[in-house]
Amino acid sequence: MNWFTDRHFFLLAVLCYGLSTGYSVLLWRKGFRKDNRVNYLLLLAGFCLQVTAMSLRGFSLRHCPVNNLFEATMFVGWTMVTAYLVIGLVSKLRFLGAFVSPLLFFLGIFALMPALDPPHGPKPEFSGAGVSLHAAFILQAYGAFGLGAVAGLMYLLQEHDLKFHKLRAIISVLPPIQKLELISMRLLRNGFLLLTVGLGIGAAVMGQHKDGYWSDVKVLWSLLVWAVYLTLLVLRWKFARGGRRFAWGAVAAFAFVVLTFWGTNLLSPLHHQP
Repeated sequence: MNWFTDRHFFLLAVLCYGLSTGYSVLLWRKGFRKDNRVNYLLLLAGFCLQVTAMSLRGFSLRHCPVNNLFEATMFVGWTMVTAYLVIGLVSKLRFLGAFVSPLLFFLGIFALMPALDPPHGPKPEFSGAGVSLHAAFILQAYGAFGLGAVAGLMYLLQEHDLKFHKLRAIISVLPPIQKLELISMRLLRNGFLLLTVGLGIGAAVMGQHKDGYWSDVKVLWSLLVWAVYLTLLVLRWKFARGGRRFAWGAVAAFAFVVLTFWGTNLLSPLHHQP
């Protein structure tokens, strides 16, 4: 058996995310009382293995690997861990990894399901650099939304500790809730911009050339996601709906994306690969 395939490298990356998840449980039980680099290093190791897996898959296909659900999920995870590694350079924000690693782990387990990466079968109905760019922007947007939801979850944890466990909130090394809200808002804003660009590229490349493009279930779903995040950002900016409501909105919106992305992809004639 050849242990140097893209799937094997990705499996090793998921194992690193699993180790990070196990270590995160210890951090949660201790109330995040110290800044520890172990999670960061585990996620960095997973990132290197995942980059290797994506590179092998991309070189074999000779284009951006976003043809099926395995590749799309791998790309979203890569976006999230890349953004975390940059944010985690600030020690006060490094504990985002304790929330990112479980999400990466379960996304990785899901992506490794054989049915999501069939060895044979027709490719999607479209190809080309424009479509790869469209997919890359949108999947990066989902990664940013995921990190924004993680920051929102940390906000809710800190707020809970401030209300009911004041001592734990004082000795915790988690960032203050004001900074967490700002981080979540910026991540959602950047994700929204990426999603807007990605949808615009898709409309320009495929909207005029594919029959039924504007009635495709995945296109309609993407427009719904765009509207949801636009509403969140407008409420935060125009009506000062921040704090707890914004944090819950970031978490709920990304939960909706995660729970519906795969089904709409399979129902879409443009995106489904049998």
